[in-house]
Amino acid sequence: MPMSNIAVICRDPADSFARTLADRLVLPLLAMSDALSSGCEFFLCQREGCLKLLDRQTLKKGGLFVEVDPRPGEQASYPAPKKDLLALAVGKKSRTIVDATAGWAQDSLAMFRMGYQVTSIERSPVMAALIRDGFERLAQKDWVQRRKLEPPTLLVGNAIERLANLQEKPDCIYLDPMFPPKRKASAATRKSMAILRDILGDDLDRQVLFDAAIAATGRRVVVKSPDHAEPMGGKPSESYHGKLLRYDVYLTDT
Repeated sequence: MPMSNIAVICRDPADSFARTLADRLVLPLLAMSDALSSGCEFFLCQREGCLKLLDRQTLKKGGLFVEVDPRPGEQASYPAPKKDLLALAVGKKSRTIVDATAGWAQDSLAMFRMGYQVTSIERSPVMAALIRDGFERLAQKDWVQRRKLEPPTLLVGNAIERLANLQEKPDCIYLDPMFPPKRKASAATRKSMAILRDILGDDLDRQVLFDAAIAATGRRVVVKSPDHAEPMGGKPSESYHGKLLRYDVYLTDT
């Protein structure tokens, strides 16, 4: 999505947060009353204590944001049990993980809640702003402060370049690239994933990203993909299958 299709909404003339955000992202700053006539399709707005991404249908109510609480079905304790497919794929013995395709940061946050040390990379400045807001809210959670935990580290930029410049090799590099869609998305995921695809587009450089991850990892690369997609690195060392997706694991000798 062109950045010209997004604006920041200023709900109050004294809203310094909105003004600072618009300046940092080099986006138009609009009053709520001017949003519909602006020609923009999406809007960033501070609402209900968090930064939200709105479209024309959610200007008055709603919006998407980075959810930092446990997902449905996840245990709320810390560290969360390492029992699901994601945990099996990244490996219980892993300590440091780089999520090179953060998106809405839900997998980054799930791995953080399992006790891993997580670094998230996001190339879209808009998505990075939403993630940063989520991580800042996470830092204020009582259970995070009681345990003196540090939220995941956020790196903004091209993951291929960022991986090449890591100071230390992580135990695991996690990839969830945007594949061309094949199936109709479920009602629960359609909105957030459709907007993410609008913002990011398909990852046409995902093979280069995979090669960069193999070169940068200390132990393993995990690729999350739809079950119909061909493995990115040929036959994986291990593979964990869900109903509509799978995690391919590539172990390295380093």
